Amino acid sequence: MPDYSAQPKKIFLYDNLELVKYYPYYKRTLPWYQDPGLCRQVDNREEPYDLARLKRMYRFLSTNGECYYIKFRDHGRWHLVGDISLCRGAVSIVICREYQNRGIGRRAISGILQRAKELGWSQVKAEIYFFNDQSRKAFLAAGFRQTGKETFVYGF
Repeated sequence: MPDYSAQPKKIFLYDNLELVKYYPYYKRTLPWYQDPGLCRQVDNREEPYDLARLKRMYRFLSTNGECYYIKFRDHGRWHLVGDISLCRGAVSIVICREYQNRGIGRRAISGILQRAKELGWSQVKAEIYFFNDQSRKAFLAAGFRQTGKETFVYGF
């Protein structure tokens, strides 16, 4: 099992994109997970998260792997626009609705793959619902290959 205690505080990806180690900031993140459409992409349920569920999710991801916020500079200002995690051999990502379809997800995935390689992972899996075309395209563009109906794998 990788040693997650050495998780970097920041991973610089591009001049306008970085990953920032998770810290509780529910005021910003709860609205993402209260969007029924986004919840369907993530969990195949349109039921929004409440604060307790969101805290459980982040606690699980940050104690069983590495969880980061995706920070994007837009018009000269930095914004948290999503989160991405490496946990139990898999990657998961969420981009808030207003920042989707800008290539942010694909670039964040490429960056987290480098972190997985540093941790010594031989492959990274992703489970993506068959109807989530945005995520499927982003993962394929980042070099993943589809190995099952909803399973994608990246090998180093």
